[in-house]
Amino acid sequence: MTQPPLPGTETLDPRYTHLDTWPPSARIEAMWEGQMAAVAAVRPALPAIAAASAAAATRLAAGGRLVYAGAGTSGRIGVQDGAELPPTFDWPVERIVMLMAGGAAAFTRSIENAEDDGAAAEAAVAEHGIGANDVVLGVAASGSTPFTTAAIRAARARGALTIGISNSAGGTLLAAAEHAILAETGAEVVAGSTRMKAGTAQKVVLNLFSTEVMIALGRVHQGLMVDMLAKNAKLRQRAIRMLRTLTGAPDAALEAALATADGNVKIAVLVLQGLDRTAAEALLTVHGGHLRAALAGRGQ
Repeated sequence: MTQPPLPGTETLDPRYTHLDTWPPSARIEAMWEGQMAAVAAVRPALPAIAAASAAAATRLAAGGRLVYAGAGTSGRIGVQDGAELPPTFDWPVERIVMLMAGGAAAFTRSIENAEDDGAAAEAAVAEHGIGANDVVLGVAASGSTPFTTAAIRAARARGALTIGISNSAGGTLLAAAEHAILAETGAEVVAGSTRMKAGTAQKVVLNLFSTEVMIALGRVHQGLMVDMLAKNAKLRQRAIRMLRTLTGAPDAALEAALATADGNVKIAVLVLQGLDRTAAEALLTVHGGHLRAALAGRGQ
């Protein structure tokens, strides 16, 4: 019986056959070179990332959720990306869904057989009511993980926007998704250890994708994360620095405006422009949360 070809991420690079006999410094250098190659592998995917993020922003602006689907290392990298959006951009926690093979227990430990359970993925998509406004990101180094592919197929059948992210060409995931993002990283220094090159490339892709979506949704202004909520001392100082940069007002006024806005930087900017909190919130709502448009609407 003919065996299917191995995904590129599972192949053995003959350069590293005697890796264990090398000096530590040579091994470290080889792994570093692999990490640099992983970042470079994302370059050809930039147009696909841009197209996917534009489509995603449209769905999310209509009230949809960001849904991450994956197994093992790829799933955990997706979880990390999603978990960072609320503190960085004040993205609502209830608008993030994690579909992880093996469930929440797999966030911190390996449940290897779970990645083959396509039926579990289909059930999870149905359980969470994935629908037309939702954006589902499937991440798989091999591009053929049954759980991830099944999640993408089920979500697409329910009208969701689907995006596949893979490090190997020719797999089922990219074919199943509406938007295919391929960052082909090839063989790992340690064959099959996709937490290395493949994982780095996946993190880069997700960083670019999610940050671009948040910018498009108005959660970044003049290069600043103005939707961040100042909930501790460090973040309050960051918020004050942002307000100082954006308005040039005295520190006492910045502190007062931030307090009035309950730590919301965009509302504080508008308060410093002379609006009360209610009017500031209303103006931002009219302009879809975009501070630049809200300021332009006041002639600023």
